[in-house]
Amino acid sequence: MAISDTQKVDLLWKKVGFSKTKTDTNANKKAPNEAIVSDLIIKPAEIWSDVGSIPSTIPASNTSIIRIYTGTETTEDGTSTNNRTWKTGITNWIPPKFGATYQLKVYADSPGSGNPTSNGTQLFETGSGNDDQWYFDYQSGVLNFIGTNLPSQVTDSASIFVSGARYQGNTFATGIKDVTLYNATVDSLASPLKTSDGGTGLNTFTTSGVFFASNTSTMAQATGSNGQVLQISSGTPDFDDLDGGTY
Repeated sequence: MAISDTQKVDLLWKKVGFSKTKTDTNANKKAPNEAIVSDLIIKPAEIWSDVGSIPSTIPASNTSIIRIYTGTETTEDGTSTNNRTWKTGITNWIPPKFGATYQLKVYADSPGSGNPTSNGTQLFETGSGNDDQWYFDYQSGVLNFIGTNLPSQVTDSASIFVSGARYQGNTFATGIKDVTLYNATVDSLASPLKTSDGGTGLNTFTTSGVFFASNTSTMAQATGSNGQVLQISSGTPDFDDLDGGTY
């Protein structure tokens, strides 16, 4: 017997929509309740190079790589069915695969509300039991009421507010830091590798020059002529002739 279309759709829904592995039917385990991560392959320019610094619990305030949003009002998508889709205008939200506390929170309240998290009504992703679920695309920052029905609180006189976190760290497009490269070949650098990183700090070299530390953080070179010897002059390595007296 062929696999049912319902099972196929559920697999795709969990894989594409939630980056999760399907382990049961939708009736027994809904997508937000699947626990095993199954990432999709993404473009290098979209890779978050500071991803290792994202804590497993959402921070209480902004950090260098995380921006916190609390009760941010969204904008209705006028090209979609009335009240069905709402746009945050913000991309790269951090999904709950990094920790349960990154799960987006959604509220319905009066437009312009100053405190929707307290005064509004929280709407849950799995709905209220009336086929009124919602789905949030964490990459594009778009919320869609994907269930058959709209929640009763979502009306023409209401607005949608969200709370969550956005990634604002480096990507491969903006730069890489604090990463470990294995079996990598670097063809060129924009500037010489600093001595603190194991380089010389120099972009030009003198033939047959001898390297020495000119101070605690800078390399330099000393050279001489045939027959000269290396000596110290005023504390600095130098090449000079043997004069039969001092040297």
